[in-house]
Amino acid sequence: MINQGTILVIDDELQIRRLLEITLSANGYHVVEASTGKEGISLAASVNPDLVILDLGLPDADGLEILQRFREWMDKPVIILSVRNSEDDIVRALDQGANDYLTKPFRTGELLARIRVAMRHTGEEKEDPVLQFGEIVVDLVNHTVRKCGVLVKLTTIEYNLFVLMAKNEGRVLTHQYILKQIWGMAYTEQTQYLRVFMAQLRKKLEDDAAHPVLFNTESGIGYRFGS
Repeated sequence: MINQGTILVIDDELQIRRLLEITLSANGYHVVEASTGKEGISLAASVNPDLVILDLGLPDADGLEILQRFREWMDKPVIILSVRNSEDDIVRALDQGANDYLTKPFRTGELLARIRVAMRHTGEEKEDPVLQFGEIVVDLVNHTVRKCGVLVKLTTIEYNLFVLMAKNEGRVLTHQYILKQIWGMAYTEQTQYLRVFMAQLRKKLEDDAAHPVLFNTESGIGYRFGS
């Protein structure tokens, strides 16, 4: 089986580590394990994994502290896997640099799908000037969007919002992150702006705006583009 990459699992529960080791190895990933935050940081530095699965309830440190330390020097994808399921915990983790968040108990099929999405663009050095999602084509050079070959007229904010979402396909972006990127720091609490423009994008780009498949709502947290 082709090696799909190295995944570092940081979790103090032996049963979870064993389950992940069996599941990930069976799908072509090389797995390294750590049961503490200190051990996880040491392994990340020596192994340079392609992706990290991080628990928040570690015995020696809060997982958010470990995430923060990772983001000081490492840009590889990090998926949080935790029993904590409050919106505050999820939003904090995503805002501090996590690529995704799954709560325990989890479905292994969903975890594998999230891993594939997170690792899809790992190692790419050059941005493709054209993004394509089914019948939708985004030309990043000419700032145009076409659906089924027909030009879709987007305002500057609509276009910038769409590109931000599209470049982060599969990743949950919090309301605050999107507002900061598109409108600036002064607007991080103005979620009504975001709702209005997201509705406009759905109307212009979804086949059925009432049942979106591109611009998906993560209730109370933010939005995810695509699967």
